[in-house]
Amino acid sequence: MTRLRRDPRAERAAIRVDGPVRPRYDRTAPASRGRPRRDPRAERAGQRVPAGDRPRYDLGPGVPGPAARDEATIGHSPVPMAAQAIVVVEAPAFLVAVVPDAAGGRLSAHDRQVLGAARVLAGREGGVVLVSLGPCAGSGPAGADRHVTLDGRPDDDPAVRAAGIAAALRAIGPRHILFPESLAGGDLARRVALLLDAPLFDNAEVVAESGLVRPARGRRVEQRAAPGLLATVAPDAIAEHAGPRREARPLAIDAVALDRPASPILSAEFIPADPATVPLLLAGFVTAAGNGVHDLDLFRQLVAALGATPGASRVLCDAGLMPRPTQVGASGTVLTATCYFALGISGAPQHLQGVAGCEHVVAVNIDLHAAMIERAGLAIVQDAQAVMPALLCLLARDGQGDEGEAG
Repeated sequence: MTRLRRDPRAERAAIRVDGPVRPRYDRTAPASRGRPRRDPRAERAGQRVPAGDRPRYDLGPGVPGPAARDEATIGHSPVPMAAQAIVVVEAPAFLVAVVPDAAGGRLSAHDRQVLGAARVLAGREGGVVLVSLGPCAGSGPAGADRHVTLDGRPDDDPAVRAAGIAAALRAIGPRHILFPESLAGGDLARRVALLLDAPLFDNAEVVAESGLVRPARGRRVEQRAAPGLLATVAPDAIAEHAGPRREARPLAIDAVALDRPASPILSAEFIPADPATVPLLLAGFVTAAGNGVHDLDLFRQLVAALGATPGASRVLCDAGLMPRPTQVGASGTVLTATCYFALGISGAPQHLQGVAGCEHVVAVNIDLHAAMIERAGLAIVQDAQAVMPALLCLLARDGQGDEGEAG
């Protein structure tokens, strides 16, 4: 097949427009190749979102890309994006069980990392089963093929909880069982190891089909072992599952196999710590104030209403407006909180380093282009002084509604 050679002179003559002084060239006319020229201004106008005095532009995935725009201009309708496929494993050759912490009925970042390690051990032929106390959201996207839900609460008697999980694991018969190396997960793993009479490889930082690796002697040497029955995974050592969504099909277990001994504890109550006194390093929900917050009394009222731990930027701590232990950032405290709520914080580099480990970030700032707004998963472009009383009104309204329902 012979390809015709382009003639730039002929293409230029086709768009020439004679003028009184010098010739002009109409660049909006169709070129000789038959493909129209892109109009960046029109594309930008289609992305504009009205937002007060300053315009905003939605550059998210819903905006059609250049390929879709080209198809529309040529006359073909763009093909809709296909729904993400769910991988279904009907008859796995073996199972890898994961027992997460799942505090509050949701997987933590550490739990998802353990599921990622389980997917490595499962490979293509195996399946991953999640064993949780009560419902646990997000198990499919995290990589679970099966889901076993047991009765009970995380604050039950530890011995009875471990006995129930050990009974469920015996009924499932997995090849490997993984726990997070956390305060609750590590204790549970050691109790289950005693009940199953199996060795435990703890604090694994490398998980592969060929073996497990953990540091020892002050990280001067490495200990290796073949994947056994029980192991715990260190935090921030294994990547989360980044593949396609899994089925997370409910898996039923015979109730007789889950017969647990009676607890010697007659009653137990979980008493949470006061968020105002929890150190930032251990806090799960931190609300911090920056230079955009001028009414600190109102800020403290909002922190108390949200049940959060107070934090602050370096500017407020250097000015003596907030205590030094509340400083968030590389020069203060590096957070591992589940949620970080930033009010009036622009987002200096050292401050962003302090919130890099937070799972969810919510930011309120008047500057659309602030670094904290870009870092946040949910952003409110507004003055923090106006947002705080509005949030307090909403929280008070919800509290009155709850009291009315209780009455």
